[in-house]
Amino acid sequence: MLGLGLPVLRAGPCGCSERRGGGSSGEPRRPRRLGVVGHGWRAGFYLRIAAALPEVFECVGIVTRELSTGRGVEERWHVPTFRTVRELAAVGDLDAVVVAVPPPAAPVVIEELAARGIPVLTETPPAPTTDELNRLWTRVGGSGLVMVAEQHPFLPAFVALRGVVSSGVLGDVRSASLSWTHEHHAMALLRSLAGIGGPGTRVLATRASVPLLDGPDRGGRPDRPAVSPRHHTTAMLTDGERLAQYDFTDTQWFNPLRRRQVSVRGSHGEIVGTDVTWAVDGEVVSAPIVRRQLGLDGNLEGTGLATLSWSGRTLYRNPFPTASFSDEELAVATCLLEVTDPRGPRGYSLADGCEDRYLAILVDESSDSRAERVAEPQSWSAALGGGAEERA
Repeated sequence: MLGLGLPVLRAGPCGCSERRGGGSSGEPRRPRRLGVVGHGWRAGFYLRIAAALPEVFECVGIVTRELSTGRGVEERWHVPTFRTVRELAAVGDLDAVVVAVPPPAAPVVIEELAARGIPVLTETPPAPTTDELNRLWTRVGGSGLVMVAEQHPFLPAFVALRGVVSSGVLGDVRSASLSWTHEHHAMALLRSLAGIGGPGTRVLATRASVPLLDGPDRGGRPDRPAVSPRHHTTAMLTDGERLAQYDFTDTQWFNPLRRRQVSVRGSHGEIVGTDVTWAVDGEVVSAPIVRRQLGLDGNLEGTGLATLSWSGRTLYRNPFPTASFSDEELAVATCLLEVTDPRGPRGYSLADGCEDRYLAILVDESSDSRAERVAEPQSWSAALGGGAEERA
């Protein structure tokens, strides 16, 4: 079972949940020094976050293979660029390096950084195939230096859901369903909510082509939306005691015509979306998870999320109140905060990232063959279950 412990994050004086610097409160703090390998869309998240929180993070270098590309990156972000990981490492005193390159290229970069003793936060998935996942784990899994930038369990909404589950009001939680995100991201959420995964997990999936009106993508809204065929995949995952249901339609990430859906069921209650129903002394009660958003109507406290609360409990408090971040940016910034922890790299483990990708591969194989697939023991299997909770 995935042991992600996602406590309420509370902001400190600089908008950061922990102090950075020496051992006493009188010593000066310095920003956490980051490097980035890659310059694409995902790399932009980390660069924007560092620029918005200069008192927390400092990007000291970006690796781009081409000099001409590097010049454009330097002009855009005002950060020096390098052609190789070796040159970036020579900058020295790096708290972590983000690897934001295509999955086939990631393992080589991860291995080089780990060999140099530099903490790594790698984008998902850490490797594309089961064989490459096992090879990567064998080479760097024991180092404790590699974390995965699986931000979805750190999204405010899912931190709040985990808080309700952890409170015990739902009783024995055995199932969850999700129509929110795709592949390894969805596996991360289903594992954290339903405890599914590991050797022996059975996967049965199917896929159909369905029509869907085009929605926004990374480039914005389409000029002339058309109805296009999209793959709609559903899957059931079970170990005989727990059950997880996966549902995703291609392009669903941004398409407002496919609302995000999540439910969690336990012996004494359930969560459907943000509505929680449970039993207390034989009575059935309900209460919603409430989002407090700043900057609405006459509120002048700022903009962005303040808290998520439920039944008198604060489940999530924005750890970066000085920045007007989206929920996605809050989750990515939390991944950065964890991997640069002064006590050593923390966050979403490489073992968990490998398991997420492996289960997603089984979903694809099952949907292609229309036959059940069964998860087999992998090199990282014995390391599953620690998550962030045991390191908190």
